[in-house]
Amino acid sequence: MQKPNFDPGLTQQYSGPLRRAINADGSFNVTRHGTNWRDTHPYLHLVSIPWWSFLGTVLTVYILINTVFAVCYFLMGPGALQSAAGVTSAADRFLQCFFFSSQTLTTVGFGALAPASRAANLFAALEALTGLLGFAVATGLLFGRVSRPSARIGFSEVALIAPYQGGLSFQFRMANRRANTLIEPEVTVMVMTVSPDGGNQQRKFQLLKLERDKIMMFPMTWTVVHPIDAESPLAGLTVQDLQARQAEFMILVKAWDDTFSQTVHQRYSYLVSEVVWNAKFTPAFGINDEGAMEVHVDKLGRYARVKGDV
Repeated sequence: MQKPNFDPGLTQQYSGPLRRAINADGSFNVTRHGTNWRDTHPYLHLVSIPWWSFLGTVLTVYILINTVFAVCYFLMGPGALQSAAGVTSAADRFLQCFFFSSQTLTTVGFGALAPASRAANLFAALEALTGLLGFAVATGLLFGRVSRPSARIGFSEVALIAPYQGGLSFQFRMANRRANTLIEPEVTVMVMTVSPDGGNQQRKFQLLKLERDKIMMFPMTWTVVHPIDAESPLAGLTVQDLQARQAEFMILVKAWDDTFSQTVHQRYSYLVSEVVWNAKFTPAFGINDEGAMEVHVDKLGRYARVKGDV
């Protein structure tokens, strides 16, 4: 029985040139079609969106709820709310209703505004319940965002084809950008190519054997090295060959986050255009005057050209 070809889940079928499989932020370059509103999970969506979008959503919902209740109080007439301050115009009365709504929703209740009719009291009771439930949900979402473990691993802007033990190697460099401790990080690297034959093209995934795929601690930089030997999928290939094969080097990093006591993951990829030939990385760490080690994360991608053709 023939062993099936290795497929990490990105399909071997070829239907056209792909910009890249993994975006710069680690997300997969996949767009879903044919879904409906039931396929969207509000909690997952609000926990995963950027902070500015999350805060904007919370503020928008807060203003919208207050506006809806303010309109209800306004339509009840001038006698729905009692206030120590006089109201002379419809605009002022609506603002009064809006501010009363915000005080009721947040259960602040300064005392200057109060419901004066039975209908206003009923709506105020409903709004208070809405505020309690709404802020409980918002608090849960906020906690879910700040307590969710996530990796913040920096990668060199480019990968290199560099000299290695008398031969060549594919290299890239990474470092933990945060001050938390990552234990036993493990990296998996594979190259995705498209068969150069014009007839029946398909994608091919091949794991790259690394000099070391796991280390014990990750306080410094880590240069991940794939020796290009006779068994390497890159053996004998030139930059033109990799371009013709639409090669993309995909990386998966897994580590144990000592702060959250959970496993974290991060993805990254390099296109052929992001691979520099005839180069080697320059040091991105050193020792300061106090004898402490320093890591310069902003120097991860710095390299120097080497003499000769690689």
